[in-house]
Amino acid sequence: MRVLFLCHNHPGLQPGGTEVFARGLFRELRDRHGVEGMFLAAVTGAHRERRPGTLLQGIGDAPDEALVWLGHFDRFGLAQPDTYGLASLAPAIEALRPDIVHVHHLLQFGVETVDLIRRAAPQARLIFTAHDFFPLCAQEGQLLTTDGRLCAGPSLDRCQACFPGRSGADFVMRELQMRDVLGEFDRILTPSAFARDRYLAAGYPGRQVQVMPNGIAAPPAVPRRAAPDGRRDRFGFFGHVNRFKGGLVLLDASRRLSAEGIVHGVTLHGGAAYQSDAFMAGFSTALEAAPAARHTGPYDAVGLPGLMAQVDWVVVPSIWWENAPLVIQEAFLHRRPVICSEIGGMAEMVRDGVDGLHAPVGDPAGLARVMRRAIETEGLWETLAGNTRPPLTIEAATLRHLDLYRDTLGARAA
Repeated sequence: MRVLFLCHNHPGLQPGGTEVFARGLFRELRDRHGVEGMFLAAVTGAHRERRPGTLLQGIGDAPDEALVWLGHFDRFGLAQPDTYGLASLAPAIEALRPDIVHVHHLLQFGVETVDLIRRAAPQARLIFTAHDFFPLCAQEGQLLTTDGRLCAGPSLDRCQACFPGRSGADFVMRELQMRDVLGEFDRILTPSAFARDRYLAAGYPGRQVQVMPNGIAAPPAVPRRAAPDGRRDRFGFFGHVNRFKGGLVLLDASRRLSAEGIVHGVTLHGGAAYQSDAFMAGFSTALEAAPAARHTGPYDAVGLPGLMAQVDWVVVPSIWWENAPLVIQEAFLHRRPVICSEIGGMAEMVRDGVDGLHAPVGDPAGLARVMRRAIETEGLWETLAGNTRPPLTIEAATLRHLDLYRDTLGARAA
């Protein structure tokens, strides 16, 4: 079997959950199951400078992983007008002759790439993993309004409220384009039932959309000892620092706990690349106002176990629905209870009062109350930590994907 993976970035340049899982899945297929193929990651000038002579670039020592430099992307329509850049992919795809093309994101590649693949590899079966809601939502795929309210799903009125300068025809055409492009895929996978239901509610056919959980590498879990007085009052945030991930909510909650005299510690681990000056100014102000909190900056997978060893609780305070956050799987791997917002894929993964606690979304006072309960309720940490379930491993996820690929190829043969 030969496979071609497309992802909107490479974990060596941007270690987001989608990138980490997609590359991990590709390598498992290659190393454990003898699958041949190529992992193509799209980049722009923000990640790599354009090299003369070709838009394809190598990365590291892997001969089957490459970057394709694509500029001029239209985020509203998920369109890539750089036809020269896309055309440079055709010879590589034709030479590979993939049986399966698995697209892990349309960002940077654009909807035009799907048509290119169909022409360059007409024999291939196409799989798309909807790691988020970009096909449904032009507002950065967040299903979150510009003023921070949760959105139940696309509609003409709701979408125009976020983009008052665009005509209704723009949204109608966008939706038709997305349906046409995704209709080319044999399967649409979602990492959570919540995400699947959002796509079904938007009108995508149930026979095409199915849940396929992500998996993670499983190094040895790191135990956590209680403080000498038995307190469990160390909270950790792991992830990109931006508006959507809720770091500002966590900092305000910590400020409130300090004002109440509650001894605790909050550590935010994660970079803040590509954020606006206004956001970073607000983040710095919020950090200064929370004396028990600190920001350590970016981290990598190698250092994660050591960082987990320093916290009792992992906090996921995202203000949008999320889908299947990698950080929740990482927390459960290390048997850390999770405090998360009570919505979307987070609430699906974390069982309130069983292996974690739910907090009101976007509500610093509500999060502070839940954090105080976590600190002050005797035996709660031990109960929740004892109920955590090991996450799906990358090995198990690979076997599930391999079965799906074979089933899809079998349907073609039939």
